[in-house]
Amino acid sequence: MTGSSEREESAVTLDLLKKKMAEFARERDWERFHSPRNLLLALVGEVGELSEIFQWKGEVPKGLPDWEDAERVHLGEELSDVLLYLVRLADICGIDLGAAALRKVELNALKYPARLSKSSSDD
Repeated sequence: MTGSSEREESAVTLDLLKKKMAEFARERDWERFHSPRNLLLALVGEVGELSEIFQWKGEVPKGLPDWEDAERVHLGEELSDVLLYLVRLADICGIDLGAAALRKVELNALKYPARLSKSSSDD
């Protein structure tokens, strides 16, 4: 990827993020610090930072209509930190995160069938 226009034209995949994170860590000689435990603790810290954004806002409507641009940018940064640590943790643990997520969606569909859902189209 060379610029923002190229990013807009192609979808960002988990595989691309995994490769970028591995390269980032390797270039800085940080691989030795990226144990599952350390990555999990970093992930928890980032979830805490993400939580702080919403902490005193009460319920927030979808689309964040009343948020300022700077707040949206900050939210995007914190969401990205969470995603990147999660992708890195999965990679270090040898988990195909995309496949695991799809499997989980399928398991949840079996566990919570739409026909039994309160928001079912049959209601």
